[in-house]
Amino acid sequence: MKTVAFLLLLCLLPSLARARDNRENDHAQWNQDIAAFQASDRQHPPAAGAVLFIGSSSIRFWKTLASDFPEVKTINRGFGGSEIDDATFFADRIVAPYHPRAIVMYAGDNDLADGDSPARVRDDFAAFVRKARALDPGVPIAFIAIKPSVARQELLPQIREANALVRRYAASKHGVTYLDVFTPMLGTDGQPQAKWFIGDGLHMNRTGYALWIDIVRPWLDRVVK
Repeated sequence: MKTVAFLLLLCLLPSLARARDNRENDHAQWNQDIAAFQASDRQHPPAAGAVLFIGSSSIRFWKTLASDFPEVKTINRGFGGSEIDDATFFADRIVAPYHPRAIVMYAGDNDLADGDSPARVRDDFAAFVRKARALDPGVPIAFIAIKPSVARQELLPQIREANALVRRYAASKHGVTYLDVFTPMLGTDGQPQAKWFIGDGLHMNRTGYALWIDIVRPWLDRVVK
């Protein structure tokens, strides 16, 4: 039996190596974006003690952060169609240098669209929290709920489950908060509403961001003194 198990392990090793390489390649697609952030940091060093907004395109396209939250300094580190584990992978380059007063993350819908399970979304967020707090112990972290976008309406059950899992995880951790934008973005029929989104049904318009601002600001007021 030991011989059979050993032979099976030998057969699996190439597949495990390919899976590891694929994960590395998945992160590598963002190297140019991360290098651009670092170049910007060298030319215009971010203010100390800022609030870091990090995650996928909903953060990337939030171009009005500075004017939306004038009471704090903000840093926008949203990149493309990234997933939660991308932020964790690059944390040494786009979290560690800033020593942020607080972190706001939006990511997760790309993860689900890419086939990740709701439990994986929760676990990846937990891994990000561990990494961020290894760099800055006790830093307050907020997770903006995965939005119910029109373009990904078929993922609504997975989005609901992932949000519920993250909410429970956040409730179990001091200084980690789940910000529920999901519920108010739904219509009375419980379905996604086009009014929050631009024409692609995925990225938000100003009305959508205005709703998010109203939900994020009270949290910032509590944690950033």
